[in-house]
Amino acid sequence: MEGLKLELLAGHGGLSRKVKVPALSKPGLEFAGMMEFYENDRIQIIGSKEAAFFHSLSEEVQEERVKGLFEKDAPAYIFSKNVDIPDLFLHYGDIYNIPILKSFYKTSSLFSELYAFLQAALAERTSMHGVLLDINGVGVLVTGKSGLGKSEVALELIRRGYILVADDVVEVYQIEKGLLIGEAPEVLKQYLEIRGVGIVNVVYLYGVKAYREKKRISLIVELQMWEDNSQKYDRLGLKTDKRKIFDTYVSYAALPITEARNAATLVEAAAYDFKSKSMGYNSANEFENKLNKEIKKNQENGHDEEDN
Repeated sequence: MEGLKLELLAGHGGLSRKVKVPALSKPGLEFAGMMEFYENDRIQIIGSKEAAFFHSLSEEVQEERVKGLFEKDAPAYIFSKNVDIPDLFLHYGDIYNIPILKSFYKTSSLFSELYAFLQAALAERTSMHGVLLDINGVGVLVTGKSGLGKSEVALELIRRGYILVADDVVEVYQIEKGLLIGEAPEVLKQYLEIRGVGIVNVVYLYGVKAYREKKRISLIVELQMWEDNSQKYDRLGLKTDKRKIFDTYVSYAALPITEARNAATLVEAAAYDFKSKSMGYNSANEFENKLNKEIKKNQENGHDEEDN
């Protein structure tokens, strides 16, 4: 509760209650007696407006409304910074074992912070093998078979000033369709495994600027060993590949690597190319247009010579 700045004041026995819905609710209508609209599966937020209306009610009505709320068994009640918690809530919180919490955020900030937290905590998750980096603002998930040097690529990119998010295991969850977030498991945060060196803490080696907690995944880059050109690759970059994770399609690029090719530079180039495309500039399309113009020009010159 430290990160959300919450203090538990009553209902200590209800801390094991499960929250299954990331949405939040304000019980303003319920204070007015309209219990048929009560969304009791959500955490209830009580701000200054709700509190002011509640205190305008008679003591008898207050008792009736609060008891009615607690009988519906909501997960928890959270009061914002400038709200004094009525004794009735503390009393019934202990009786029904429903947590009563005090926030040090104002209502709007509390709503946004808690909603973001619940969205991440309750989202469906999957684990992927790879390295997640922030390369000039682009979240790049580097994948590939074991032994291809993904962590070594990450180390070189960190040395160039880019940012590590997760190494080896990347936990991926979807906030909403089109928005995937990746982060490291708790035990692996800030760590990078380098064969022959061991586990290194990138924050200790390169400073806090070398690490971030989570990052939106915008591009998947798969490192592949180039074996006698047995696999065909898009030499111009005109083809747009994507990979589906949950309901989200993510841009994908396969990078063939050999001992002669600098894998870190290739990943960096892929990230910069993705960013330029997202900003409206496509090198491959520009080249194709120039090439087509040149071909058309040569054909026209050829026809002119035949006519002469």
